[in-house]
Amino acid sequence: MRQLRWICLSLLLLSNWVDAQDLNFAPPPNAPKVMAKEITEPIVLDGKLSEKVWSIADPIDDFFRMEPRQGGSYLYSTTVKILFDQKNIYFGVFCKDSLGKKGVRVQDLRRDFIYGENDIFYIQLDPQNLKRYCVSFQTTPYGNQRDLQAFDDSFRDNNWDALWKVRTHITDSGYYAEFAIPFAALRYDSKSDSASWGLTLARLARRDYEVTVFPAIPQTFSPYRMTYAAQLKGLKLPPTGINLRLQPYTLYQYNSNANSLGEKVKSSSVKTGGEIKWAINPESVMDITFNTDFAQADVDMAVNNLTRFNVLFPERRQFFLENSGIYAGADVRGLKPFFSRAIGLSNTQFNADPVAIDAGIRYTSRNQLRTLAALYVHQQGTATQGASNFGVMRYLKNYGTQSNIGFMLTHRLDEADSRKGFSERNNTTITVDGFVRPKDDFNIQYLLTASRNNTNDSLGFAGNFWVEYTPNHYYLKWKTTYINEKYLPGMGFTFATNVMYNNGGGYYIWRPQKGLAAKLIRRWDPGVLVETYQDARTMKFQNGNIYLFPVYIIFLDNSQLEYAVIPTWEQFFFSPLGFQVKPGKYTFTRQQLRYNSDASKKISFNINYFWGSYYDGRLKELNLGMRMAPHPKITFTGDYQLNLVRELGINRVNENISLWSVGCRLAANPRLQLNGFYQYNSFDERGRWNLRGSWEFAPLSFLYLVFNDNSFRGTPVNNQSLITKLTYLKQF
Repeated sequence: MRQLRWICLSLLLLSNWVDAQDLNFAPPPNAPKVMAKEITEPIVLDGKLSEKVWSIADPIDDFFRMEPRQGGSYLYSTTVKILFDQKNIYFGVFCKDSLGKKGVRVQDLRRDFIYGENDIFYIQLDPQNLKRYCVSFQTTPYGNQRDLQAFDDSFRDNNWDALWKVRTHITDSGYYAEFAIPFAALRYDSKSDSASWGLTLARLARRDYEVTVFPAIPQTFSPYRMTYAAQLKGLKLPPTGINLRLQPYTLYQYNSNANSLGEKVKSSSVKTGGEIKWAINPESVMDITFNTDFAQADVDMAVNNLTRFNVLFPERRQFFLENSGIYAGADVRGLKPFFSRAIGLSNTQFNADPVAIDAGIRYTSRNQLRTLAALYVHQQGTATQGASNFGVMRYLKNYGTQSNIGFMLTHRLDEADSRKGFSERNNTTITVDGFVRPKDDFNIQYLLTASRNNTNDSLGFAGNFWVEYTPNHYYLKWKTTYINEKYLPGMGFTFATNVMYNNGGGYYIWRPQKGLAAKLIRRWDPGVLVETYQDARTMKFQNGNIYLFPVYIIFLDNSQLEYAVIPTWEQFFFSPLGFQVKPGKYTFTRQQLRYNSDASKKISFNINYFWGSYYDGRLKELNLGMRMAPHPKITFTGDYQLNLVRELGINRVNENISLWSVGCRLAANPRLQLNGFYQYNSFDERGRWNLRGSWEFAPLSFLYLVFNDNSFRGTPVNNQSLITKLTYLKQF
């Protein structure tokens, strides 16, 4: 406790030691203006900007440095030009780098790559000039694509996909990027006589982790903060037309399953279906899916859960990912009144067997004042449950400059089936939520939700309150989540029931400006976070911990070093990994040491090591990760997790539990790739293969080849599937 008081006092003193300069400047009263120039000559999209028409465009080169230090001169200059014709808006970009190809940092050629690992250039557009929403188009020097939607610089749809092209060209003095973004891929009002779109441009030069942006945006925010956007003028917008996208698919699947007796069952099937997207007007979009299939979606990786809480596996299916940011305000990590992974599975535990979806329809309408969305999906019945109907309605009202209040209704109806003995069941949730930003660096989020089940006529309640303060020099937050024992969202997810969770604290952000520290460190974030869990009915303390991290250093190359001490108090009984622990009160302390190397290098690694007492025993956790990328076309990965349990529980268990995986990604180019992984878990002796080849033969049109294999060591149990899927996208 003496050390704890010393650390807290030090953090308090550090929080008052800040530079006199005000780094959180407000948006300018008059936004910078840039002009797009109209052309009639064709552009060959080759990434070379060799057409003469590029010379008529006004260059944009007055970027502002956000990282590693705000403001001042920067190492990597960038020039951008903007043209348009009747079909596309074009961005011609030159990112200067004196090392040329030798200086390029790109890890692989996947679509929707991970931010922070590669050199990238990215464009943010706000075609409706809402100042709180944008779509982002991003590329690397090798031309792989990433696109996303961002809401209020807080919520992001990283899996939103648009129909656009980019080509790049690397030279001895840097790299060129040539974007062609169809007007048909954007939502705007074509009736406006004087189009004005919000625009920000940004570049990450990964070798020195230098982020530059146009126009100027404070370091504490991101280029998605559209209140700081420039105004793009001069566009002559074509009529929006029918704006219809059709994406049919056909699929062949072969299955071979062996049970515990070694008996094999083989089957094959052919399936067709597809999706339709209709942009009714600049504000409204309707999506329809029929005979839905997600064979190409990424496979969940296994985890060994050492906590008493449910594990959240993220949504990976494209139909449900797109526009999911609309539900973000009613989407707390441990409390989700609507979680789309409840759809298309045999139950809501998120590790069950998939269930076929007959059809679904989604409607989204968004303007400066409000957002309206609705979703309906019909799921087929199985031998163990009846057919299900899922419905969601969402309304979001914007007010002020960056605040909103929302309402959401979900209803799940499981149909009766007298032949199979299933009775009708239904579940309804009602949710009110809001986001308040009284100033740019102060955020408040709240949520209140109730559920009702007809099977026992139970009425349950849950809620969440979260506040954060994000000036440049420190970060403070508080979060409270309440879930009572009767709250059961039939279309949602909760990390636990009958619990009140509190988490609060913060950290100081020190960015050295000169001396040896400035040559090594980008920022040092020492801090403390306190979390507690209580019984939601009695408010009795269950468990809690203090997470002290005096060492949390981000170096200039974005490698990271962390050391933490975690005193823990437990008086809630559960059995970690099935090892029975005697009920009682426990006090123990664990420590953590973590290092992540520079993820942009050809060889990178990470290590995360926990050690110390654990209930009445001891537990060591080791997590190792490695990636080797000798060329962006070839990437190898390996991960290893080891849990060493010693003298734990009533039976004084000594157990070594390992989980490891290896993976490989091969790419001829960003559009033709093969990747796969193998994972083995010693806890249940389960091994899994997943291989996936993909060829994007036209924009967002794919041929997939997928192989899956699941087996259990020492048994004949084995499940295999081979899937070939062809999708084709046509836009009108």
